[in-house]
Amino acid sequence: MRVRMLAAAWRGLLDVLSPPLCAGCSLLLAPSEEGFCGGCRPLLEPLSDARRRGAAYAFGGPLADAIRAWKYGGRSERARPLGALFAAAVEPWAGDVDLVMPIPLHPRRLRARGFNQAAHLAAAAARTLAVPLEVGTLRRVRDVGPQAGLGAQQRAINVRGCFASRAVGAPRVLLVDDVRTTGATFAEAIRALRAAGAHQVHVMALAGSEE
Repeated sequence: MRVRMLAAAWRGLLDVLSPPLCAGCSLLLAPSEEGFCGGCRPLLEPLSDARRRGAAYAFGGPLADAIRAWKYGGRSERARPLGALFAAAVEPWAGDVDLVMPIPLHPRRLRARGFNQAAHLAAAAARTLAVPLEVGTLRRVRDVGPQAGLGAQQRAINVRGCFASRAVGAPRVLLVDDVRTTGATFAEAIRALRAAGAHQVHVMALAGSEE
């Protein structure tokens, strides 16, 4: 009880020092709002066939703005609302996976960015599903550069052989990324994980793009 009270007091202090802003438009959130404001939240587009498509939401509008601000704009406070959004989206996977893994960044890219956005999302998913988070088993051994602007065939060629995996300690894996476009990155990571002993590899991104 004491720990919960202290945590609530700390959150209240943080809200005073740094008022919560909408992850999409950066406007101040009303007390009843969380993550996204009343203007932005209706613009989030859940995908009805999320498990088949491997993405929870359509990439666009306020969600795309929030992801870009988090990854490229130094807006680290976006991690919390985006993680909460993703955690809710993976609840249907409960009982179907044994561990969660993020798509890794190449060490050079990780040093430059300072964090791996997929690892933040994967941690939120692992907590929700009450399964282990495994970071470091799947490694990106070749820095392929940005995929943006490449066609589907070029993306597949670009990521070929870029992952390696140590032995996987569980049969059913949920592989997590922030954005899924053609699925080339997921497909290459799946090949590496299956070669390392994973029997089933499911994939889920926060957002899916049709670029």
